[in-house]
Amino acid sequence: MTKRLNPSEFEHLVDEITRQVVAKMGGAAGHSHAPGEQCTCADGRCVRDCGDRVKQVVASGAGRITAGLGYIPRDLGIARLIDHTLLKPDASAAEIAQLCREARDYHFASVCVNSAYVPLCADLLKGSDVAVCTVVGFPLGASPAEVKAYEAQLAIQNGAREVDMVLNIGMLKSRDLKGLYHDIKTVVATCHAHNVLCKVILETSKLTDEEKVIACQIAKMAGADFVKTSTGFGGGGATASDVALMRKVVGPDIGVKASGGVRNYQDAAAMVKAGATRIGASAGVAIVKEERGESVSGGGKGY
Repeated sequence: MTKRLNPSEFEHLVDEITRQVVAKMGGAAGHSHAPGEQCTCADGRCVRDCGDRVKQVVASGAGRITAGLGYIPRDLGIARLIDHTLLKPDASAAEIAQLCREARDYHFASVCVNSAYVPLCADLLKGSDVAVCTVVGFPLGASPAEVKAYEAQLAIQNGAREVDMVLNIGMLKSRDLKGLYHDIKTVVATCHAHNVLCKVILETSKLTDEEKVIACQIAKMAGADFVKTSTGFGGGGATASDVALMRKVVGPDIGVKASGGVRNYQDAAAMVKAGATRIGASAGVAIVKEERGESVSGGGKGY
């Protein structure tokens, strides 16, 4: 049986891990390949170390690139890394229906919507290869863990297969690491009881690098399937440097989702090169069209 850590031991462990990771940030060179050398990093390191080969890895059948999180997709382009997103508060049912039609047509990984629209999306996407993703504790993360878990439970009952939760930013700022662990673990446990993925939103624009490291470590310890950069409503979005930092901290075994401000294929490719295995964007159609070399008119807001 695994020994339970008391609060003092728990905080010491996280602080120690954080110091070690931050100390390694400057000198971490990463793995690289000599020209012509075969890339064989099948454990997920390719997203971090072989940016020029990521598309080939996806084309070979990787659904999310990290180990153990995907399935063999029908569509082998960047579309299978995109959560097609519409989270604005005034989104209409007609707009949500259009989102689902686009997701079916382009074979996106999921649609990401507010929880009130989960039943509609589940109905519209029935029988497709597109998952229904929702957000909980959104966008502030300041509701109690039990409320977030109940919101997740209800969404799962209504058809959600992925849940993106906003962590309690105030707890992180206060260094209440035990409380933050409880906040994340409560939702993760609810999701995993139903074989549903749980992604943890950090809201990186509001955090220091040290806080980003701590948040990633806690999310990983709590069993999260992904860490995610942003809500898109917090005054800043994903950056390649934040994605790279998050990937260094969590390693190859869980996903990293870049969300907020990803408006075109160049943005998306930069995030994947930095280590993202999922992209949250409202501009999913434009991104895929650019990848295919098709003309693009307009674009989403990137959240």
